[in-house]
Amino acid sequence: MTKAQDKTLEASIKAACKELHTPTLAARAKELSDDAARNDQSFLSYLWALLEAELDDRAERRRVRRIREARFPRLKRLEDFRFEDAPQIPVATIHELAGCGFIERAENAILLGESGTGKSHLAIALGIAACMQSRRVRFVTTAGLVNELLEARDDRTLSRIVARYARVELLVLDEMAYVPLSHPEAELLFQVLDERTELSSIVMTTNLPFGEWTKVFPEPRLCKAIVDRLTFNAHIVETGTESWRFRKTLERQQRKGVRRKTA
Repeated sequence: MTKAQDKTLEASIKAACKELHTPTLAARAKELSDDAARNDQSFLSYLWALLEAELDDRAERRRVRRIREARFPRLKRLEDFRFEDAPQIPVATIHELAGCGFIERAENAILLGESGTGKSHLAIALGIAACMQSRRVRFVTTAGLVNELLEARDDRTLSRIVARYARVELLVLDEMAYVPLSHPEAELLFQVLDERTELSSIVMTTNLPFGEWTKVFPEPRLCKAIVDRLTFNAHIVETGTESWRFRKTLERQQRKGVRRKTA
C-alpha cells in the first residue's frame, strides 16, 4: 500500500470514528498499528489493543465527569489524609469504606467528631473513591440541601428534587446537625433520607452526638425517625475531639517564634 493510500485510509478511519463517537480509536489507530507491525502481532491483538485504549479512555472520562457532577467544594483524596495526625481514626475501617462495598449493600457511613478532626476531608475522599468506580455521587451540606428543598417546595418541584437525590448512588451529606432546623425544614430533610433508606448510601459528617440531636430537630418523634434511618446498619467512625488543624496552627506559630528568637 502506498503512502498516499495510507493517508486516505487514515482519513477514512478518522471520519468513521467521528461518526461512531470513538475519539481514542481515531487518535491511536496509527500508533497502535505501527506497534503491531513492529511486534508482529495478529490482527485480533491489534484490534483488542485499539478497543482497550478506547475503553480505558472512556472510563477515565466517566470518572472525571462523575467527580465534576458530584460538586465537591474541593478535592480531598484519601492518600492526602495524614492519619498520623489523627491516630484515633481507624485506618483499616476507612480503607475498607474506600473500597465502596458499603455502597453495594446500601449502608451508611457516619463520621462523628469535633470540628477540625478531618470529617469533611474523609467524607469527600470516600465520595471521590466512589466516583473513581464510576458511581453517581452528590456532595451537599445539610444547610444547602434544606435550602434547595425549601426553594423546590415553593416552586412546586419538590418531588422532582427528592427523586433526583434518591437516584444518586452515594449522597455525601456534610455538617449534619450543625444548625437547628424548624419543623418544616426537618420534614423536608426527612423526605430525602426516607427515600434513600435501605436503597442507597449516605456518608454523613456531624459534630453532635446522637443523644443531643433534639437540639437540632425539635420534634422528638421526627428526630428519632431521622436518627433511626441514618444509623441503621451504619458504619460509625469517631474522629475525635481535638482539632489537628488548630494544633498544626499552634505548632507553626511556635516554630516562627523560635526562629525569631534565634535570628
